[in-house]
Amino acid sequence: MKFADTLKTLPEFSGETLVLSDSAGAEIATIANAPGTAGSFRVYAYLVQEYGMINAEAAAEGLAIFAEHTEDASRHPGKHPNIDRLIAILATGIPLKARIV
Repeated sequence: MKFADTLKTLPEFSGETLVLSDSAGAEIATIANAPGTAGSFRVYAYLVQEYGMINAEAAAEGLAIFAEHTEDASRHPGKHPNIDRLIAILATGIPLKARIV
């Protein structure tokens, strides 16, 4: 299934920004609920709802959700930073906490 189709099956979430932090609480990144990043916001919010954090299991599901964009991200590191982050979590096993503000 393509990313756009899968995205339609995920719940919608309110909030302006999803804040990602490491285990010490240091902010790592933010994902805005705005044009250009609203899809990533929705995927990450869904993963946090399902797993409580972005761990390796959540990252694997997230990469499956991103579908065709995951392959593009693998070929072009830096082009899809929110997917790159999931790839890194899957590779290292180091989870991130997340909260919506």
